[in-house]
Amino acid sequence: MATKTTGKDFIRQIIRNDLELGKNAGRICTRFPPEPNGYLHIGHAQSICLNFGVAKDFNGECFLRFDDTNPAKETTDFVE
Repeated sequence: MATKTTGKDFIRQIIRNDLELGKNAGRICTRFPPEPNGYLHIGHAQSICLNFGVAKDFNGECFLRFDDTNPAKETTDFVE
């Protein structure tokens, strides 16, 4: 059985430092906001893993939020 390791990348280190300093009342909240103007790709996968992973590692929340600030380029094909 694999053992769980603690992430030691610079992002998690920044979060640990912020938590130790009491920033944001000790809460972690991340988001993944894909724009509905194209299919998901490998870059999105990296961001999904990072944002949801950090939220999980620090008992926080991660919001999946469709960024619809550019309606001229959006189609429902990429949302559904």
